[in-house]
Amino acid sequence: MSMNELTAKVRQLKELEAMAEEIAAEIETLKDQFKEEMTTRNTDELQVDVFKIRWTKVQSSRFDTTAFKKAMPDLAQQFTKTSESRRFSIA
Repeated sequence: MSMNELTAKVRQLKELEAMAEEIAAEIETLKDQFKEEMTTRNTDELQVDVFKIRWTKVQSSRFDTTAFKKAMPDLAQQFTKTSESRRFSIA
């Protein structure tokens, strides 16, 4: 690919990423409106036409690595594994 082609593709990618961010923001706005309505109605489930909207609490338990590292740093170091990956970015 020539530098002109690469430049055009980078610009196209940046434009598409900006559009994706706008769409993601619109999606979140709509979801927030549903959540607000459900809070107002004091419900975690809402039937709208053929759609069922749910906004439910979910509990989960996760291992607290920060506390573990503070409480047992030697053991934490013993079981720490280093990994390698590649990150793609355009600045």
